[in-house]
Parts: sequence; structure tokens; C-alpha cells
Amino acid sequence: MRGGQVAARAPVIQFTNCRILRGGALLREDLWVRGGRILDPEKLFFEERRVADEQRDCGGCILAPGFIDVQINGGFGVDFSQASEDVGSGVALVARRILSHGVTSFCPTLVTSPLEVYHKVLPQIPVKSGGPHGAGVLGVHLEGPFISREKRGAHPEAHLRSFEADAFQDMLATYGGLDNVRIVTLAPELGHSHEVIRELTALGICVSLGHSVADLGTAEEAVQSGATFITHLFNAMLPFHHRDPGIVGLLTSDRLPAGRRIFYGMIADGIHTNPAALRIAHRAHPKGLVLVTDAVPALGLGNGRHTLGQQEVEVDGLTAYVAGCSVESALEAASLHPAQLLGLEKCKGTLDFGADADFVVLDDSLHVRATYISGELVWQAEEARP
Repeated sequence: MRGGQVAARAPVIQFTNCRILRGGALLREDLWVRGGRILDPEKLFFEERRVADEQRDCGGCILAPGFIDVQINGGFGVDFSQASEDVGSGVALVARRILSHGVTSFCPTLVTSPLEVYHKVLPQIPVKSGGPHGAGVLGVHLEGPFISREKRGAHPEAHLRSFEADAFQDMLATYGGLDNVRIVTLAPELGHSHEVIRELTALGICVSLGHSVADLGTAEEAVQSGATFITHLFNAMLPFHHRDPGIVGLLTSDRLPAGRRIFYGMIADGIHTNPAALRIAHRAHPKGLVLVTDAVPALGLGNGRHTLGQQEVEVDGLTAYVAGCSVESALEAASLHPAQLLGLEKCKGTLDFGADADFVVLDDSLHVRATYISGELVWQAEEARP
């Protein structure tokens, strides 16, 4: 039996009494789901003469596309940059636990590491669809080791690298392959970086600029070579200056290729980035904002000493901050924009007809009440259960 026929026979679920994020607005409409996809109710009625098999009252909640986190280093005691014989079980644990945060897809992120870590870890993190077992893995985000020593942040200096003469082959040798890779963060001022950017882009891998001392001209050349993302804007890069705004200047640059949109990650915790700086970035380029957690293995564990790759970090107080923009804008920055960054906007990050039925149910305070993947309930808050 063909897939379309199977989907046509699947039960139709109608989510009622809700506000749907669609087209940048919260609409008082029902959401129709069948066979793991968002359904057009008009086609269902007029072409198939069908109605819903089941109705679910959402109690006036918001239904938004599932969140996509493109920079998460681990969580709940799991460090993606730590090599082991069973990396997959750690990834699976994080994938399962982040469902309660409304995350339906993510990019496990590795910080700068020794070669043997890349060679051992990367083959163990394949791309994987989400479901009751956990959020989907979209591919690995490699943050380093080809970054600036001056702006290395928490990355261990001993394992930083610059590109050799045969730059792309040097990168392949460093990582041991790119089969499971979706994003690479690098410093564009490094020699031969533009050659690498072109090669990665040709493979469909997103290139992000970060941990860098690049000036605006160098950053613009990197975008012209194919880069489309900025890793945690303002952090680990030259500060904005009116004579040379550096990488930050890409948000309003007039030297980007026609039709090219630059996206930028922001850690909206009120600590990594002052809320005023976040508002400046958002008002300058609202369609490029991508909210990331940049979560460390200490996520969900509280204060104490934890690892981040080859280093130890001390956690003393965790804070969350919601930026001063509209609810609709914030939700799109956590869903639609990362999907667009990765070229997945036809199936992820949207509740348009035909898209994957990955969505999150939120109350008016934006607390997660339930998470759905492919139209299936995969997590629900205790107080929301019947």
C-alpha cells in the first residue's frame, strides 16, 4: 500500500479551542492532523467528505511549531563532547528530557575537542526522526576547533586548530568525516577559511561565523562564500564599534548576496546578552533571530561542578529571560527561523498545511503543557493530564 493511501486511512484529529501560530500571527483556528502531517480541513471536507475522528479541546492554549535548538552542548549530566562507547544513549536521554521544554528537533553540539573525540563521537550521532522516544536529531553542530584563540571562550586552547594548505582535507581529517554534520562554526579570518566555507556549503552544511576577531569586511566575504549563520551574536567576537562593527554589522550590511538572509543565534538568558542588546539586534533584523539555549551538561542538574568537553565549569545560579519582543516573534525565533536556517521550513518550524505535525501546546505564560511529534503526544505536564 502506498504511503498516501496509508495516510488517507489514518484517523483525523481536530485540535479545538486554541490559538495557532501561523503566518506570524496567533489565529483562533482549529488544527487538523492526520498521518503525522498538518491537514487542510477544506480539502478534507470538500474532496474526501470526511470530518474529524477525534476532537481534543486545548483549553484556549497556544499551539506553536515545535522548538528547534541548533546549539545544545548536552544536558542532564550528558556531555556530547565526551567520548564513550555508548554516546547514543546519552543523546537519547537528552532527546527525551528536552521534550518537556517543547523541543522537537535539535543539533547536538560539540565544542573544541581532540581529534580522537570527533572520530569516536560523530559516527555515534546519526540523524534521527523524533517520536515518543525523544526529539529528532537534525545533525551535529561542530563549534570549533577552527576558531580564534583570542575569542575561544570556554574552548580549550590546546586543541584549537588553524587550516593547513589543503584546508578542506585538513578539516575532514580533523573530524574524521562529515556524514552526520549539519552546522560548522568557524572563524572566517583564519587562512583558507573561504575555501572551506565554499566546500561545506556545496555539501549542504550550514557555515556559522563565531569565536572570531573578524572585521566586517572579512565577515561579508565569508557570507559571499556561503556562510549564513552567526554563533551566539555578541558573545566571543569583537564588540560593536561605529568605525567597524565587526560580525555584528552583518545584521544591516548592504554587501550581502541578493536574496541571502543572515541568521544569528542569541542566548536570551539575560546574562550572556543584556536584554537591551538583544532588543537592538531584533529591531535591526527581526527575521534573522534564532533563539538557542547553548545548554551545557549541567542543564537540569542545578549548581555545582560539571564538564563541558575537556574542561570543568562551575554552575552557580541558572536564569531564564524572555526578550522584549512579541510572543509571535519569540515563538518564530525558536521554530520557524532555525528551520529556515537549515532549509527545513517546508516541513519543520511551521503549522502550514502539509508540514510535519510537530508542535507545542503553551499556556498564556508560555509554559509548556504538551509536546507533539508527527501528531503524537510525546510529553504532557502532570497538571494537564486527564
